Amino acid sequence: MEIEIFTDGGSRGNPGPAAIGVVIKEKSGKKIYNIGRYIGISTNNDAEYKALLEGLSYLVEHFKVKSAEKKMGLNVSCFLDSELVVKQMNGEYKVKNPNIKTLWKKIKELERRFSSIEYVHIPREKNSEADYLVNQALDLAS
Repeated sequence: MEIEIFTDGGSRGNPGPAAIGVVIKEKSGKKIYNIGRYIGISTNNDAEYKALLEGLSYLVEHFKVKSAEKKMGLNVSCFLDSELVVKQMNGEYKVKNPNIKTLWKKIKELERRFSSIEYVHIPREKNSEADYLVNQALDLAS
């Protein structure tokens, strides 16, 4: 099964009030899941990683992917407007921040549960649904 995850994280101030937005679809466009959630005071990069972690964790739970040994045939494409996160996840940039490194390791562990996974940088305007969910959560929290 082909799955697309669109994630965004944002903070108003860096650090400041922060939120995540996640939209998960089948490749056909059928929406599986979406969420916008306030996550407290955080940095923008932290929020970006938490959004990605939320999306991948949801897939593991939703499709009951128990372990790396029992993959469920999910091919996952992750679309983010954070070039930094995409390059770090693809191994082009090192992760130096200890808090981010913890999130990065959790995501790397989840990666092993999918048949394939890719991280793709997209312009912000192609990530409008996830961006909307972030801003909606921030507006509701203020």
